[in-house]
Amino acid sequence: MSELTIGIDIGGTSVRAAVVDDRGQMLDTLRAVTPATVEALEHCLDRLVGELSARWSISAVGLAIAGFLTRDRSTVRFAPHLPWREARVAEEMSRRIGIPVFAEHDANAAAVAEWRFGAAGHGHNSFVLAIGTGIGAGLVLDGRLYRGSHGVAPELGHLVIVPDGRPCPCGKRGCWERYCSGTALVDTVVELLANGEWRRSPLAEELAADPGSVTGRRIAAAANEGDPLALSAFASFATSLGQGLAMIADVFDPDLIVIAGGVGRASGLYLDDAREQYASLLTGAGHRTLARIRGTQLGESAGMIGAAEVARTELAQRDDGRLARATLGD
Repeated sequence: MSELTIGIDIGGTSVRAAVVDDRGQMLDTLRAVTPATVEALEHCLDRLVGELSARWSISAVGLAIAGFLTRDRSTVRFAPHLPWREARVAEEMSRRIGIPVFAEHDANAAAVAEWRFGAAGHGHNSFVLAIGTGIGAGLVLDGRLYRGSHGVAPELGHLVIVPDGRPCPCGKRGCWERYCSGTALVDTVVELLANGEWRRSPLAEELAADPGSVTGRRIAAAANEGDPLALSAFASFATSLGQGLAMIADVFDPDLIVIAGGVGRASGLYLDDAREQYASLLTGAGHRTLARIRGTQLGESAGMIGAAEVARTELAQRDDGRLARATLGD
C-alpha cells in the first residue's frame, strides 16, 4: 500500500477528514460540524485524526483552511468563517498529535487536487473556484500555485460586486460570495420570498413553517424537483457567477476554470447560464478566446484530497532536504 496521509478540509460549516493514498483515492472519511471556538475546533481536529490514525498508518496531515495564510503557510492570519487569528495552527497541532502537519489555503488545496487528479489536469493556466459556504480561488500557473507576494492571492470571494450590498463576515458589504455561494442561495431565497408571491412553491411553504430549516443543499434539491422559488434563486446565482467569471477572465485570462466545492455538485442547475453570462460580459466579447469552464471531477472531496497531497509533497521535500544536509555533513 502507498504512503497514506490525512487531508482535512476545514470550512465554515463542516470539518471533513479523509485518509488518502498517492493516487488521490480516499480510503476512509469522517465529518463533523465546525465548532465556533478555537479550543473546540482544535479538539475536533485532534479527535478526527486520532480516530483515523487508529485505523490506518498515517505519515502526515494536511489542513485545507478557509482563511488567509502567510506565504510560508505557518500562520493563519485571519479566517472570516473560522475563529483563528494570527495562529500557528499546523505547528501547534503537530506538537499535540506527534506527526507532521502542514497547512494550505482550502481553495489552493482544491486546485492542487483538481490539477493533480481531476478536471484541471490539462489546463495551462487554470483557476479552481471552490464555492461552498463562501468562495475560495486557486490559480495554477504552469503547474505551480500562484500565491502572490504575501500568500493571500487570489482572494476573489471578497471582491465587491454590489456596492453597499449584503453584509459579509469579512467586514465589507456586497462581496461576490454573498451572492454566489451556498449561504448566498439561502439569502436569495429569503429576499425573493419577501418580494413576491410563490403559491406553488413547496420550498416557500417550508421556509414559512421553519425559516432555519432551509439550506443550500435543500434549495438545490428543490430546484431539481422544479420548485419555482429555488429555480429563481439559482438563476440569480448563475448571473452573479457569470459576472465573477468575466472579472476573472479580464484580469487573469486563464484557459480553464473549474467550479469546485459543495455547490459545484449542483452545476447542472446553473453552469450553462453562467457560461452565457460570462461570454456576454467579457471585455472584447466575440473577439477573444473564451476559457473552458468545467464542473469539478472531485466534488466536495477536492479540499481533502488536495490537503493530503500537499502534506505528502511537503513531507517528501522536507525529508529530501534533511537527506541532502546529512550528506553534506550538516
